[in-house]
Amino acid sequence: MSGNPMNIPPISIAAAKAALIEQYADPVLRRRATMLWGTRGVGKSSVVRQVAAHYGVPLVDLRLTTIEPVDIRGAIYADDVQGKTVWFPPEFLPTPDQPAGILFLDELTAADQRLQISAYSLILDRKVGHYVLPDGWQVIAAGNASFHGAVSHDMGTALADRMFHFNVQTVIEAFLAYAIKQQFAPEVMAYLKVRPDKLDDTQAQLAADHLVGASPRGWEDVSNVLKSGLSESARRAFVQGRVGAANAAEFFGVLRELQAGADVLRLLAARPGDETTALLPGTLDGLYGMLYGLLAACTEAPTLARALEIVEQLPDIRSGVGLPIREAQTLAMELLFQKALETGLEATVMDSPVYRRYSERRAREGALG
Repeated sequence: MSGNPMNIPPISIAAAKAALIEQYADPVLRRRATMLWGTRGVGKSSVVRQVAAHYGVPLVDLRLTTIEPVDIRGAIYADDVQGKTVWFPPEFLPTPDQPAGILFLDELTAADQRLQISAYSLILDRKVGHYVLPDGWQVIAAGNASFHGAVSHDMGTALADRMFHFNVQTVIEAFLAYAIKQQFAPEVMAYLKVRPDKLDDTQAQLAADHLVGASPRGWEDVSNVLKSGLSESARRAFVQGRVGAANAAEFFGVLRELQAGADVLRLLAARPGDETTALLPGTLDGLYGMLYGLLAACTEAPTLARALEIVEQLPDIRSGVGLPIREAQTLAMELLFQKALETGLEATVMDSPVYRRYSERRAREGALG
C-alpha cells in the first residue's frame, strides 16, 4: 500500500513499551488513552501485560471480540425503593478500592460496532452509563487497521483525536532479543537473522490472497515445533500449517544448510587451533547457525569459556564467499556476554583472556576510528 494512511511513523514494540511505561508514570498523561496499531503477532497484548507487571498494578484485559455489548454496560435492574431502573456495572471493571491499574481494550477495531459504542465511552469520557473509571487507571486499546488484512471497522476522527496512537511494527533486532530471552530454537533465530524480511510477510500474504503467512507469533510456534522432538514429517506439516508452504519450503532448505554447516557439539569438543578451524562453517547460514547454537549451549562456565575460544577463531574461516566475520564476531561476543550476565557467569567472561584480547582490539579500533 502506497503512502502512510496512519500519518504516524512506525516504532518498535520495545519503543512502544518504554513510552507506555513513561506515560503511566505521569498522572495527567495516564488519563489519556493510547491506541496500539499493528499486524497480528507483533506483541501488542504482551507489551501491555509487561507494563502492568513493571508497576505491579492490576490489568483488566478485555478481548472485545469475545464479549457482548451488555457485558461492558452492565445489566439493568428495577429498583423498587427508588422507583426507577438502575444499571449494575460488570464485576470485571475496576472498582474504587482499586485506585490504579491498566484497562486493556484488545481488538477494538474488530469488535461489534454496538460494543464499540460502550468501549468508546470508556475511552472518551472514562465512564459508561453510571460507571466511572477510577482516576488512576490508564486505558490502552489495540487493534488492526483495514490495510493490515484483518477484520476492522474504521475509527472516526472524533475518537482518534482523543487518543495517542502508536504504529507498532516488527523490528528484527527487538524480535531476536525477545527470542534469545525466551530460548527459541537457534535455527529459527539464525534463519531470521539472515532473512529478516521473512519475520512478517503480511503484505505479500495479502497480495497473494493467502490465508496463512509468517508472523512473529508464527515463528515462535515454529520454534516450539523444532524443540518438541516431532518426527521430520510431522515437523514439516506443522511448520507449513503455521507460516505457509513457500515460507516453510525456504526455511527447511536453510535448515539443511544450518545443520550441515556446523556441528556445535563437535566444535565445543574440538581442540583450539587447526581442529577447530576445520569445523568452522563456510556459509552465511552456517555462520549464524553456529553462533546461535553456541549461545543456546552456554549454560555452564566451561562451555561458555570454550565458546569464546571458538568465536575468537572466526577470522580463520576458509570460505569462497565473503562473510561478515567481524560483524558476526562482535555480535557473538555481545550475545555471550549478555547470556553470562543473565546466568551469573559474567566472571567467566571477564576472566577470559579471549574476551580481554577482544576488548583491547575493539578499544584500538575505536581509537583509530
